[in-house]
Amino acid sequence: MDYKSEIRPVTMDQFLSQVIAMKMEQWRLVQICAVRIKDGYEMSYSFCRNYTMVTLRLIVGTDEKVPSITQIYSCAYLQENEAAELFGVQIESLNQDYHHKLYRIDAEAPFKEKG
Repeated sequence: MDYKSEIRPVTMDQFLSQVIAMKMEQWRLVQICAVRIKDGYEMSYSFCRNYTMVTLRLIVGTDEKVPSITQIYSCAYLQENEAAELFGVQIESLNQDYHHKLYRIDAEAPFKEKG
């Protein structure tokens, strides 16, 4: 059995249509990862199907809003809340928004670079 992995860069304009296509093609959402980069974030949305992983890679600016995918993948709410709370990513229209109360932490967005 061969395991395959692919990273697909996507723009904000392509993002939701690509996520919808993954859902329609029966891909499972397995991870959402936020990483702080200069002037923004690298958001990686990983999907798996039949020993193949595809990661949609979205680069967003610090003040740019990312649409929530919870309307497509309801399980995304925990990982989107985590990205918002720990990194300061602005997730828009998040179903089950914990309003920065997912974790008991002393600092606001502790992994967000302070300017």
